[in-house]
Amino acid sequence: MKSSKVRLDKLLSSLGYCTRKEVASLIRERIITHTLNLPLKSDTKVSHDEIRFEGEPLDPPAGMVILMHKPVGYVCSHDDGEGRLVYDLLPPRWRVRDPKISTVGRLDKETSGLLLLTDDGALLHRLTSPRHHVAKIYEATLDRPLRGDEAEIFASGTLMLNGEKSPCLPAKLTIIDETHVTLEITEGRYHQVRRMFAAVGNHVTSLHRSHFGDICLGDLKEGEYRILSTKEIPC
Repeated sequence: MKSSKVRLDKLLSSLGYCTRKEVASLIRERIITHTLNLPLKSDTKVSHDEIRFEGEPLDPPAGMVILMHKPVGYVCSHDDGEGRLVYDLLPPRWRVRDPKISTVGRLDKETSGLLLLTDDGALLHRLTSPRHHVAKIYEATLDRPLRGDEAEIFASGTLMLNGEKSPCLPAKLTIIDETHVTLEITEGRYHQVRRMFAAVGNHVTSLHRSHFGDICLGDLKEGEYRILSTKEIPC
């Protein structure tokens, strides 16, 4: 499908490359160019794929979905006062894209693993809504050995978390050994996995998310990210 044309200054400012006022000077400096070397002005109507910035194709347009391997110690927040942010691992210009890039749900500071980020608000809502039952798999290390009835309790759909008014949806516990497990859930309640184990008298000492729906980290190392292809984006 052929992309629609928009003003050059609007396009570049929405992608975070520069302000609208800076476009004219960047054209003069040949930092912003046309693939066919056509003359450009700030208000020239262009397609996304016609423009180069410092000789490189532009970042993907709105609708981008990012797969990140979140390290421990980073928080899923836009607030600089909260310490190291997952957005610090992305190119600085992505912090000022419009629409804004946000995390699809959150992993707490001490949890590592698969994190999705997107500027597609409709997709974000769809993936975080409990009505869509998107499965997430977590690998957990426990402080003390399992007592034996946890899998049955988690699968029952009757487990109540402290402060909640409705029980957790059924979850699948797979035991690796007495202190190492995987847990598949289809909700995204606050600190849910940690609170589920607390509710059965245990404590999670380390937590890693390995899957989000059909998506897995693959060979991404901690702190690395990649942009998902259209075929990889969850429906």
